[in-house]
Amino acid sequence: MKKVVMWALGALLVAACAGTKVEVTESGLLKSNFQTEVNGKKTDLYVLRNKNNMEVCVTNFGGRIVSVMVPDKDGNMRDVVLGFDSIQDYISQPSDFGASIGRYANRINQGRFTLDGVEYQLPHNNYGHCLHGGPKGFQYQVYDALQTSPQKLELTYLAKDGEEGFPGNITCRVFMELTDDNAIDIRYEAETDRPTVVNMTNHSYFNLDGDAASNADHLLTVDADYYTPVDSTFMTTGEIAPVEGTPMDFRTPTPVGLRISDYDFVQLKNGQGYDHNWVLNAKGDISRKAATLQSPKTGITLDVYTDEPGIQVYSGNFLDGTQTGKKGITYNQRASVCLETQHYPDSPNKPDWPSVVLRPGEKYNSHCIFKFSR
Repeated sequence: MKKVVMWALGALLVAACAGTKVEVTESGLLKSNFQTEVNGKKTDLYVLRNKNNMEVCVTNFGGRIVSVMVPDKDGNMRDVVLGFDSIQDYISQPSDFGASIGRYANRINQGRFTLDGVEYQLPHNNYGHCLHGGPKGFQYQVYDALQTSPQKLELTYLAKDGEEGFPGNITCRVFMELTDDNAIDIRYEAETDRPTVVNMTNHSYFNLDGDAASNADHLLTVDADYYTPVDSTFMTTGEIAPVEGTPMDFRTPTPVGLRISDYDFVQLKNGQGYDHNWVLNAKGDISRKAATLQSPKTGITLDVYTDEPGIQVYSGNFLDGTQTGKKGITYNQRASVCLETQHYPDSPNKPDWPSVVLRPGEKYNSHCIFKFSR
């Protein structure tokens, strides 16, 4: 916390000496670093605050959550998500940090699926598959943004027919609200003019220690008796397997790092750690807790609720120290945990799994709540 305050004060001093007016967020972000144009559309930083002084900063570039300031057990405010200090950093260091992912979160096998007898080919950007909507997915697009109150933000993006190979003009909306019980309430909506597939999520990288160090001591709980195994290319095999007796069992609070390197268990070898979808027991019940992440160090707890059937737990296995984030912090391997609420990966090619098809006249809805406490 002291480091953040000093950084922010330094930025204000430089600005004062230059005779300019600068807005600095509680997390130390300069709004001016987010005010530019990408692909001819203006970007900005939107700040949400509640009555408890919790702060969430969002940029419309990719619909990204840039920072989340929450109090720890001692009342100190900590930034608990990974991200960058400017739009330029998000462009020069490609990542999914904090993004509102679409049109299809996670992987589609070989970037190919058939809908109503028509085969569609998507770009390959991950081990021969299409990941997170392709290399020009929503995380690299500029949403139209409207902040309707100090605690609410609406983001809208029109993905055109054929964009990244997907059929249909689809209007997608993301509604973010910072509630007074310290929750980020996220609702997704979409409508299309042609049959298509849609699966949206938020890809925040959480580190509840607030220092982007190792996630090994974070306690993870996932309310799921089953998960979907993957092959060596991270593609779901179609199997739904029990977690019982495996390192995939997080039905009770367990340190993320306790079994993560047990590569004798082929799923951890295939995923290079945890990068898997769990089949949630809640079965769409938004009132039932889907997952919990806790930091013994700071006392911060994150509870996840969703009406989606699955959640992808990704333990930051591909972070490798080459990316420098906010405040000059280096993001090393496993510096975070992602909790991506979703339909299962490759559902368009697995008809027995919950459908991701959206047709004209229908509305896609998805709901996720990230609730913080201490």
